Amino acid sequence: MSLTAQQLADLMPDATQLESNEPEMESSLHYAQLALLVACLEWLWRERTDFFIGANLTIYFSREQLKNKDFRGPDFFLVKRTAKRPRRSWVVWEEGGQYPDLIIELLSDATAQKDRTLKKTLYQDRFRTPEYFWFSPDTLEFEGFQLVNHHYEPIPPDEQGRRWSQILGLYLGVNQGKLRYFQANGDLVPTPEEAAAQAQIQAEQAQAQVQQAQARADRLAAQLRALGIEPDS
Repeated sequence: MSLTAQQLADLMPDATQLESNEPEMESSLHYAQLALLVACLEWLWRERTDFFIGANLTIYFSREQLKNKDFRGPDFFLVKRTAKRPRRSWVVWEEGGQYPDLIIELLSDATAQKDRTLKKTLYQDRFRTPEYFWFSPDTLEFEGFQLVNHHYEPIPPDEQGRRWSQILGLYLGVNQGKLRYFQANGDLVPTPEEAAAQAQIQAEQAQAQVQQAQARADRLAAQLRALGIEPDS
């Protein structure tokens, strides 16, 4: 029999202090990919305070899980309609019974089989997470699933191989060997560094346009003076 969030809270009143218990990631490729997913979404939603992103963070969801040390920490997960604040871990019964709305696992040789089977079943049957994606930084394998009638159904890719996330309101797709977010119109969601570079380019272009307009005005003024007409100051 599964316990309610309140029953779990009664059993474990100090669960807010639970630390994450996740192992190190497989490689620098996995670290870089995870950091990219976090940074881009944090930048895109920088004005919002109603979400939480977990990065290689344990999700505690049952008393039996703690007793058996059967921890399940997705590489990346998103919870919407919650306070954006630091957490040591995600403790379901301390969060009003909320489970992630979206999970992304980064496949590795050590975890791929479990991610495709045990974790997929857990996220489908216990978490009821609406969307689940996996991506391999090594082989670029990319799949996505959405919960339909209590079962995961594949999210079909578009012509560019991207898959739409209703939870994010964005596409997920592979770009230059990395899993990235794309706007509905196909624009790549930038990293903070890319956004800063784009802003700098736009500022330089705007400055160049101002300089060109001033140069045209100066030439016109010179032509008017040549005709004996003093332009208005």
